[in-house]
Amino acid sequence: MKIHNAFRLGLLGGLGVLVAVAIGAAVASLATILTYIGAALFLALGFDPLVTWLQNKGMKRAIAILIVVVGILGVVTGLVFALVPIISDQIAALVEAIPNLIRIYSDGTLYAAISEALPWLQIDDLRDQLLTSVQSPTFISSLGGGVLQAGISIATGITGTIIVLILMLYFIASLGSLKRGLYKLVPASRRSGFVRIAEQIAQSVGRYVIGQVTLALFNGVLSFFFLNFFVKADYAVLLAFIAFLGSLIPLVGTVSASVVITLAVLLFNGPPSVFWVAGYYLVYMQVEAYILSPRIMNRAVEVPGVVVVIAALAGGTLLGILGALVAIPVAASILIVITQVVMPRQNEL
Repeated sequence: MKIHNAFRLGLLGGLGVLVAVAIGAAVASLATILTYIGAALFLALGFDPLVTWLQNKGMKRAIAILIVVVGILGVVTGLVFALVPIISDQIAALVEAIPNLIRIYSDGTLYAAISEALPWLQIDDLRDQLLTSVQSPTFISSLGGGVLQAGISIATGITGTIIVLILMLYFIASLGSLKRGLYKLVPASRRSGFVRIAEQIAQSVGRYVIGQVTLALFNGVLSFFFLNFFVKADYAVLLAFIAFLGSLIPLVGTVSASVVITLAVLLFNGPPSVFWVAGYYLVYMQVEAYILSPRIMNRAVEVPGVVVVIAALAGGTLLGILGALVAIPVAASILIVITQVVMPRQNEL
């Protein structure tokens, strides 16, 4: 009898392990879809305060949602139309430069210029290695595979962005009904406390998204005016857009975008413009870190600075850029639960 019970226990345990493995494999295969859903829900919670604010001004929710959606689509469309001409100009310039590059390579001008400018560089060995690599049978296949993979990555990114935007629109439109459906799943005796905490978490996420977007807009607008009117840098719109995207990422986003913009100005404009740009971003990063970000984020989410750093690092390690974006509101949500659920229970013991 004991052997039979042990066998049954082992069988049930093995089936439980198999079910857990199957669930893990299903979650792994749906990781991309779950990421899209999480990003769309995060953005929907972020833009919901705008809809609520318009409702408080006397508008119906449908009209408020329509205004917010049109505004979002207008911003996205404006950015696309701002970037397409720049990309087209760069492609046209590259096509025009190809014959000249072929000519200076064929007549040895490029070789002589590199040898004279960089005498320490072993240009002969580099040329031989390049020719050997080009003549390799696997070069064409690897080059084609790399180009194909890059094209697939770009197409996947564009498709993912479109999916997230569409899901976000659906979530914004049906956020109220989703909340009510979720609240009905909680027992009635605990529903009021759950609703209170859930609403605080939703408001925290919304305030965080609004605050981060405000900070990014501030950086993007200042960067555009500085690069376009003061430095007169090439492709100021594109560089300002990079600054805007960088500021959306906590901690490292502004620094990374500043480095990219400075290198771009060095490439397209050279000195002395690059020195002005580097100095400007050194000053701006200090202002953002010690003045702008604390003021905006303290009003958005009440999270200690050390928790912000740890949450952003952990989120970025686990989920990349998306993890870094959602880490701070997740940390704020955990603090709300600890403060309003865990601590009161501990005090009652």
